[in-house]
Amino acid sequence: MSDNLPAPGDSQIVIYQADSGATRLEVRLQDETVWLTQNLMAELYQTTKQNISLHIQNIYEEGELDPEATVKKYLTVRPEGARTVKRPLDYYNLDMIIAVGYRVKSGVATRFRQWATARLREYIVKGFTLDDERLKGGSGLVDYFDELLARIREIRASEARVYQRIREIFALACDYREGEEETQRFFATMQNKMHHAATGMTAAEIVRRRADAGKANMGLTAWKGGRVIKRDVGTAKNYLDAKEIDTLNRITVMFLDQAEFRAQRRQDIRMSDWEAFLDKFLRDTELPVLIGPGTVSHDVALDWAQEQYDAFAERRRLAAEADAESRYVEDLRTSAKMLETRRKKQPTNNKKPPKSRTKGGGKGPGKGDKS
Repeated sequence: MSDNLPAPGDSQIVIYQADSGATRLEVRLQDETVWLTQNLMAELYQTTKQNISLHIQNIYEEGELDPEATVKKYLTVRPEGARTVKRPLDYYNLDMIIAVGYRVKSGVATRFRQWATARLREYIVKGFTLDDERLKGGSGLVDYFDELLARIREIRASEARVYQRIREIFALACDYREGEEETQRFFATMQNKMHHAATGMTAAEIVRRRADAGKANMGLTAWKGGRVIKRDVGTAKNYLDAKEIDTLNRITVMFLDQAEFRAQRRQDIRMSDWEAFLDKFLRDTELPVLIGPGTVSHDVALDWAQEQYDAFAERRRLAAEADAESRYVEDLRTSAKMLETRRKKQPTNNKKPPKSRTKGGGKGPGKGDKS
């Protein structure tokens, strides 16, 4: 079709993971369908425009869908150099979006297929399928973004430590799935970028350079419990000073502001967005931006920290034994002094025994006494 209509501005799809762990799909419809360009589909499924274009071409060649029924040209405002011009762009409807979703290989597309398969299975078994959340009175994307805003404000108001708040912020991304390899890699990358901004070092570099058996508490500034133990020494945040923690707190506030602005504008947030936001913020504030993984691997840093801890623990044990022995000797000396003092204070018996007396109580007759 080549209608050259004004571009649709009110249709949108968001695929995300609910708090329960289930995949949710929210759609804002226009004329009972959704219209997306190839670029928007690439963003939705987290793949390239070239990949989307190839799948669309194959779908048409295989006769799965009819171009006349699934694509329209819309006039779209777009920047070209210093000018802003209107160009006709191909927009594809919901049928094509679903068909492409079954072909793309990406984490988001996989979750879409899981969601769609669950709906299809329900339809086959029951003869119908229902969106329970929508039937409860939900209004699709409005509810999603309202919940997102509420969660952002909860994080902002919480008194959780900076690292817990950072994790909660990253989990707001609609493609964030706890435990997945891609998610773990994303968090490690973001953590390294933030550490580098605050200290000039990655997490592994911090541990490798600051873990020192010869320093008090092995160089740590924070740890759990009353004394440093092995589990504390491999964590980079335990070596940061107050100024570095303050830098991380300021970055966290920036993330919250960005998340709230996007939620208010009804724009979903992806993990790739967080990385772009962070790099831009660091450049704007003239903080160092990490390029690459750093010079020290996680395993090397962990081995070093454990080696230092073993030496530190041995020094601490010997110091404790020496201290105990010193205290024991001091206790013996104190006890000896107390015994000596007590002995000196005991009373002595130097009095002469009394003289004997005669019967009757008087003195006996002496020499020369006359009877």
